[in-house]
Amino acid sequence: MYPPELVAPMSKDLTDYGFQGLTSEEEVSAILDKKEGTVLVVINSVCGCAAANARPAAKLSLQNDKKPDAAVTVFAGVNKEAVNKAREYMLPYPPSSPSMALFKDGNLVHFIERHHIEGRQAEMIANNLKQAFDTYC
Repeated sequence: MYPPELVAPMSKDLTDYGFQGLTSEEEVSAILDKKEGTVLVVINSVCGCAAANARPAAKLSLQNDKKPDAAVTVFAGVNKEAVNKAREYMLPYPPSSPSMALFKDGNLVHFIERHHIEGRQAEMIANNLKQAFDTYC
């Protein structure tokens, strides 16, 4: 587990942009058990590809005409219980951090794994999400 003071700036990178930070199983379930609407979930991480690619892409993706009803984030290595609960909803995909998932009406409809984030520009990842938003939101 990472010390909260170490990851606070990395977490704020998304929460200051309007993402809701989820820290417990109950908070994750309350959002993802809803059977209507769309939710973008970002599993945040301390790794370089989260800083250079994932977080910038997540923020850029919301600059779109169509966007999810809610944007939330959980932090791997910090909020273990919340991350594990979110990952249950992301099955059959294996655990991946960072990663991004789009849910519609309680169903996983789009998923971006770490190997789709590493080595790709934030704009490319954001465009991938925007296409998913245009389809599902």
